[in-house]
Amino acid sequence: MDYIIRTAKREDMRQVLQLIQELATFEKEENAVEVSVENLQEDGFGTHKLFHCFVAEKETKIVGMALVYPRYSTWKGPVIHLEDLIVTKEMRGTGLGTALLNEVVKYGNHLKVKRISWEVIDWNEPAIGFYKSKGAHVMRDWDVVQLDEQGIKDYLSAIE
Repeated sequence: MDYIIRTAKREDMRQVLQLIQELATFEKEENAVEVSVENLQEDGFGTHKLFHCFVAEKETKIVGMALVYPRYSTWKGPVIHLEDLIVTKEMRGTGLGTALLNEVVKYGNHLKVKRISWEVIDWNEPAIGFYKSKGAHVMRDWDVVQLDEQGIKDYLSAIE
């Protein structure tokens, strides 16, 4: 193993943002990333910490990350959401994804959460296979529902 997994630091966020952009490009959404390094630094390390991030570091370069945040299930209680687990293209197949997922699961267990949940894009069969091999249940009968920023504004203007 030529990498280490550790909790991210404020100064890692520039490289974390590069990984986020790499994922967006892979998912054919290269122009969708709006978050900045400053946003990540404030939201992850500011007064009101909104997420926890693990990074994989190889020779001072961040080559993978997993970002989680707390949620609450009305059926189960405390849960965490894995927003993204990203491994650089050159590090895929090295066990790095498993190492990052291991840290997320240990973290969730430490927090005594009842569930760890995340989404995977339906055409990313390698990721789906990876998650299934780890015992995750891919719920194909559920649809993700979102209101984006414009949708929120439109919704509010329609009810005013």
